[in-house]
Amino acid sequence: MDKYDHTKVEKKWQEKWKQEKMNQPDMDNAKKPYFNLMMFPYLSAEGLHVGNMYAFTGSDIWGRYQRMKGFDVFEPMGLDGFGIHSENYAIKIGEHIGEVSKRTEKHFYEQLRMTGNQFDWSRTVETYKPEYYKWTQWLFVQMFKNGLAYRKKATVNWCPSCKTVLSDEQVENGVCERCKSETTTKEMKQWFWRITDYAERLNKNLEWINWSEEVKIGQRNWIGRSEGVNFKHKVKDLDIEFEVYDSIPQTHMAQTFFIVAPEHAIVEKLVAGTDKEEDVLSFVERIKKKKLSHRFDIDKDMEGVFTGRYVENYLGSGKDLPIWIASFVFVDYGTGIIGCSAHDERDFKFAKKYEIPLKPVLFPKDKKLAEKVRKLEVFYREPDGILEEPKEFNGVRWDEARGPIIEYIEKKGIGKRAVNYKLRDWCISRQRYWGDPIPMIQCKKCEWQPVPEEDFPVLLPEIRELKDILPDGSGKGPLAKQENFVKTKCPKCGGEAKRETDVMDPFVDSSWYFLRYPSTDMGNVPFDKKRTKKWLPVDMYIGGKEHTVLHLLYSRFITMALKDWEYIDFEEPYERFFGHGLLIKGGAKMSKSKGNVINPDEYIGKYGADAVRMYLMFLGGFEQGGDWRDTVMMGMHKFIQRVWKLLERKGEEGTGIAVRSMIHKTVFKVERDIERLSYNTAIAKIMEFVNWYRENEDDFKKDERREVFKTLSLLLAPIAPHIAEEIWSQLGSDFSVHQQTWPEYDKNLIMEEEVEIAVQINGKLRDTIKGQFGMSQEDVERLARVSVKVQKHLTKKVKRVIFVENKIISFVV
Repeated sequence: MDKYDHTKVEKKWQEKWKQEKMNQPDMDNAKKPYFNLMMFPYLSAEGLHVGNMYAFTGSDIWGRYQRMKGFDVFEPMGLDGFGIHSENYAIKIGEHIGEVSKRTEKHFYEQLRMTGNQFDWSRTVETYKPEYYKWTQWLFVQMFKNGLAYRKKATVNWCPSCKTVLSDEQVENGVCERCKSETTTKEMKQWFWRITDYAERLNKNLEWINWSEEVKIGQRNWIGRSEGVNFKHKVKDLDIEFEVYDSIPQTHMAQTFFIVAPEHAIVEKLVAGTDKEEDVLSFVERIKKKKLSHRFDIDKDMEGVFTGRYVENYLGSGKDLPIWIASFVFVDYGTGIIGCSAHDERDFKFAKKYEIPLKPVLFPKDKKLAEKVRKLEVFYREPDGILEEPKEFNGVRWDEARGPIIEYIEKKGIGKRAVNYKLRDWCISRQRYWGDPIPMIQCKKCEWQPVPEEDFPVLLPEIRELKDILPDGSGKGPLAKQENFVKTKCPKCGGEAKRETDVMDPFVDSSWYFLRYPSTDMGNVPFDKKRTKKWLPVDMYIGGKEHTVLHLLYSRFITMALKDWEYIDFEEPYERFFGHGLLIKGGAKMSKSKGNVINPDEYIGKYGADAVRMYLMFLGGFEQGGDWRDTVMMGMHKFIQRVWKLLERKGEEGTGIAVRSMIHKTVFKVERDIERLSYNTAIAKIMEFVNWYRENEDDFKKDERREVFKTLSLLLAPIAPHIAEEIWSQLGSDFSVHQQTWPEYDKNLIMEEEVEIAVQINGKLRDTIKGQFGMSQEDVERLARVSVKVQKHLTKKVKRVIFVENKIISFVV
């Protein structure tokens, strides 16, 4: 047997898998369909980096494992190519973006083929091709026809470097998530999608979807659901009423003044014809400009002005409360007007600055601290604080009073229960060239009309001159200069009309692409109903947790809308989402700007795809990520060489050794770890198995030796597919190891094994307990209930208990 040559072996099996169409399931007749999806790469430069390969390898291991478990696994791949990064890269190197995309597409796919993943290459999706984006345009029109797409003038986020609008989700701490430039704001007419119509469903479904807890928490915080009270107030001496949303109604009796957002439409009416008008309007304009000119600091830039107006007879108390305007109140949260008290820290500071009277009603048990609170020397609001007002709640803890006080307010008729969300509608307009043209036409007579479906796609015009692609910062995209594109006929009346010249946010493309994969061979529909019903929702989706409030939230919204329109019969896109960790180098995130991006081609060429796959998964827990270090790569390469040498050695036959127990224990441990996506520990168990064989090599009988290597091949198959296939072939077994069933273990041979069992409460991991293999649900439940960590959270009535033997017990309370 020759020395193991990874280049030769990997090329041989990749060609064989391609010839046999190994990775192309029958989309119409598959008996056990399983959709295994990974986030497709963004086409932003000349090729993949090892961070991409890290994500794809973890997903591929899962897919290969499910295949060996008897499923017909569909594992597609594509490219997300529209957007600022791709366009900026093309501008940087002075080439047309269309030509760059063709070249990079070819290179990306060549790289992906080298990784050994079981991609179905017959069903790729490229978002920048007309055959795909015609359906993205179709989606826009459905949004418009169903009242979810609308155009309005709004204050939007603006990146002066990218020269385009950004959605709220694309601004991180005041900087553009793409180029990291400080953002400003602009007033512009833009297209929005009403994601807020789905805020409640998006939030509620987080209770049951099988997603990484960290991602669910991130989405829950972004949606920002709060339950409070809407109060209606009248302005004294004016025929004006307004509503105020109060998110902490426990302290409504502490309110002593009101603040209106500078941008609120009511401002001019409050001061019209008064001696305050000039000062107030001057203040408002100054604050608006301040917010537009730089990154506004809500706390440092705290300014206000008194309107001279009062709320009349506040909640029937006989008191009139002053109405102020302040920089830190925003028009798009709640009603844009807030009631202010001593128990909101920002209100407290503002009142102190402008000497506005305050009235505390919540006090600590500590008498000395309570006296300081009463004297307004310190701000105070803690869950265990004690209320003094309303008198009906005197002595009640703040955190126990919320529900009862809301009921009390409603019974008194002074306010109504209300739910509010931080989530804002999705601004999808972009003022760049490389994107999906928005399929809308503006007619002077008929207003905005959608492009008829028979005219799809609205093709992106080919602009050859680089200067004509560059955004000019005017607020209009490059398409506005293309007269042949702009001028058209109204689809309703046939009169002269103009096309929309903004393009869509590229996140629109990536928020529905999973629906297209099974139907890429169909040009007459975006997704075939029968196939979609068979393969969707996605069984497992693996990707980066950094997409929590962008792609992952948007795709949930679009799926819900499509279900409401009866195009699909499910409302969550992914049965399970697993967020992997980040691959870093030298403690820093890999990025092209830092110059620490690693091209996997070099390492695959030197060590082989299997070694790189194993190394990437061995760096640490897949959920946590790992730190790339070149020195460790050689160790994984040597391990594969060691396995090969053990296989080729033909020593004397030994007297025999009890192999079954070790084999079955190893199968059990590796299966348990793969099920948890704990690939690093699964690889460690395989290494232990190989070391055990080496130590006892001379004792094995021929049939025992064969059984060991057969098992090793099967266990390696999801992780190192090429060496596994080669071992299987050398054993004289029928092609292919990847079409074999995952080995089963005999429970009787591993009874002494101790297992770790996850304990969840309402889907959140609270503890991990140890028990004997095969323990009953009753015994595991008893162990879980004595855990101090579990007891802290198991204070409510248990509605249901979900138990998976040897793996998990989950309490629903």
